[in-house]
Amino acid sequence: MKKDEITTIYSQTDKVILEAAMEEVMLRINLIRKQEVALGLRDPVEHVKGRLKSEKSMIEKLKKKGYPITSESAFSNVRDGVGIRIVCMFVDDVYRLAETIRNQGDFLIVKQKDYIENPKSNGYRSLHLIVKVPVHMVDEIRKVFVEIQIRTIAMDTWASLEHQLKYKQNVKNQELIVDELKRCASELASTDLSMQMIQKMIEDS
Repeated sequence: MKKDEITTIYSQTDKVILEAAMEEVMLRINLIRKQEVALGLRDPVEHVKGRLKSEKSMIEKLKKKGYPITSESAFSNVRDGVGIRIVCMFVDDVYRLAETIRNQGDFLIVKQKDYIENPKSNGYRSLHLIVKVPVHMVDEIRKVFVEIQIRTIAMDTWASLEHQLKYKQNVKNQELIVDELKRCASELASTDLSMQMIQKMIEDS
């Protein structure tokens, strides 16, 4: 390792702030779920996961974007340092949950990317929200970027396979797999809509 190579940028306080932001969103999602059930509605969430971007990945991203390699720069310029993935059963659940998150008075929605209505060229589908979340410290309130990804079970399964293909080396028949994934993405989108329709028919009856 080179003498001037930076391997850490976060203080212990920085790490506490990032963890607190993740826990705040996870807590809020769980409260929404419990309230939905208490109101006699269906829980819109199948499962939810949170993760913090590693310092190594954060440093690499800052370098790639040409930003200063500091914690201040990471908090200001990188919006996915804290990530929350919410998996729902149906497409309607995705949009209903996103609307509920938007209505949280202390969450500031910075950006929304709807890859369900407008899928990526490779077939990726999901709804992304960039949210600024308040973290209440002893002497201040810090606003922290959190990326929230909301998708259906089918979308999540597809994304998991695509991730494996992207990061696994020496995969045989890669072009064929890419084509198959695109085909599956279209089929899964159709299946999601069919499942949504069946679910509505069951509820209406």
